[in-house]
Amino acid sequence: MSTKNRLGRRLIQLYVGLALYGVSSALLVEARLGLEPWGVLHQGLARLTGLTIGVVSIVVGAAVLLLWIPLRQRPGLGTVSNVFMIGLAMDGTLALVPDVRSLAVRIPLLSAGILLNGVATGLYISARFGPGPRDGLMTG
Repeated sequence: MSTKNRLGRRLIQLYVGLALYGVSSALLVEARLGLEPWGVLHQGLARLTGLTIGVVSIVVGAAVLLLWIPLRQRPGLGTVSNVFMIGLAMDGTLALVPDVRSLAVRIPLLSAGILLNGVATGLYISARFGPGPRDGLMTG
């Protein structure tokens, strides 16, 4: 496979992974059965500010990137794309997924969100365009 084709495949992999990560996060929110720690922060700030959870995710991601400065970490394309793509995909998915009240529907939503989160993480990390802002903060 040529370098150009490989780069194209990696870019597609990155953006599909980031979009699916946003979808998976939205499914977890919609299931209302628990979130990952950053999702709890985003949801709490969204409720306090009146902003959407996706917008809060973008703002928090950008703020976390500022914390990279003393760590002397360099963001990659994937790092910056992560900030925007996940928040946009979350808000888009939440606008499309109907509000569900039945536990019989919420449990599969939670399960799908967890499974999709693993697949999405594998896709965007293996594209090797840099860690997400939160990942880099923990590993920097």
